Amino acid sequence: MPGYLTKQEDITITGVADLIIQSLLDKQQFADPLGAAEALGISSAAWPLFGLLWPSGAQLAQRMASRPLLAGERVLEIGCGLGLASLVCHRRGMDVTASDCHPLAQQFLQENARLNGLAPMKYRTGQWGSDAPTLANAVEGQFDLIMGSDVLYERDARASLATFLDHHAGDGAQIWIVDPNRGNRSTFHKQMAVHRFEVIEERLDHPALDDRPAYKGRLLVYERKAAA
Repeated sequence: MPGYLTKQEDITITGVADLIIQSLLDKQQFADPLGAAEALGISSAAWPLFGLLWPSGAQLAQRMASRPLLAGERVLEIGCGLGLASLVCHRRGMDVTASDCHPLAQQFLQENARLNGLAPMKYRTGQWGSDAPTLANAVEGQFDLIMGSDVLYERDARASLATFLDHHAGDGAQIWIVDPNRGNRSTFHKQMAVHRFEVIEERLDHPALDDRPAYKGRLLVYERKAAA
């Protein structure tokens, strides 16, 4: 992949075979010769973030490795980045679609699927906000499970994410969000409540153990309550 440096790592997820993941070498990697990132308003500092492995992504992947398989269930990952959780789902045979707004996310996702001997994955451009309806190959339809990690990184005063989730959550759907205590959780709960979603929080805190770093955060599970 010209213009930036990458690395490959073996990632251990308990319950499934190790995954080979290609990621950017570090946060300094940047290449946007066609101006795709600039057109989307992605700065040079923010550009590499999609291509790194993040602790919350590993937490979500671990949960998906042990989640019971449900026949016919459609799964969507939002803000997938390298799509570790989606790759776990794909390997387990789930009907999963990965999505992100970064112009290179699909390229990295498909390369990582190839490195692990997996078939090409379903991918859609996923972006919430005023520009989303104009995007090519945008997320369509409704899903039974929508998952994401570390997506509450800004205040989102317009509640764009909650609106996006409401639109794509099917009847009886669950929404799983792993949040590393970014500080926007309370506001997001209120935004989701507007769409009748109730939340159950589960602490994911654990100390450092062997080669596993310490983690602090929560799994947020949303379900829509029945209309009165």
